Amino acid sequence: MSRSLRHGALAATAIAFSIVSLSACAAGNHAETLKVRPDNAATSVGTVKVQNVNVITQADPEAEGPAVVAATLFNDGTENEVLESITLPGTDVQVKLQAAKGSGPVEVPAGGQLVLGGKGNASAVIAEGREATQDGNVQQVVFKLSRTGDVGLGATVVPAEGYYKDFGPSALPASPAPSATPDATGSATPETPAGESPATGESPAAGTEQGAPEAATAGTTG
Repeated sequence: MSRSLRHGALAATAIAFSIVSLSACAAGNHAETLKVRPDNAATSVGTVKVQNVNVITQADPEAEGPAVVAATLFNDGTENEVLESITLPGTDVQVKLQAAKGSGPVEVPAGGQLVLGGKGNASAVIAEGREATQDGNVQQVVFKLSRTGDVGLGATVVPAEGYYKDFGPSALPASPAPSATPDATGSATPETPAGESPATGESPAAGTEQGAPEAATAGTTG
């Protein structure tokens, strides 16, 4: 084989090896593990899918107030599902469900979805927010549906910051500061301590020492 033919064969082999190497890199050693997955918990049971599940606490770690469960439930079935309850196994806390409008049941419509958390959506509030769990933990959450039954998964506990800010709970209102009692003129009048009389601008009453010299002079006349 001539030198030019050998060079051509080596070049073709190098190109083929490069293509195979690039293909292997694209697939990866474990291609399934390289797929992009959402950070939020998700699962499905039957025709129900539960996605974007988080337990969201107060933004300020020192703040007192409730936490919430945020999630999106999809119903691919032909009949409505009622979300009867949400529980947090391993805790004694209660999760209060509230429909987006009115006081009726919280439903996942057939062929539709239910969003928990955020303005104008249904809510799932945990009154004992700090007792339930801590930021950074994974909390087991179980959704009980009228037809499907229990759907459970582990949800990350996050503070109401960044992306989660609009889905988080409201903080408890601050206690009002004490104020003085206004008088008839509308200005605040401080309370008088017991046993003391308020100062006034009136003159001393008759019979005091200021009137005594005049009375003595009248008695010596004549």
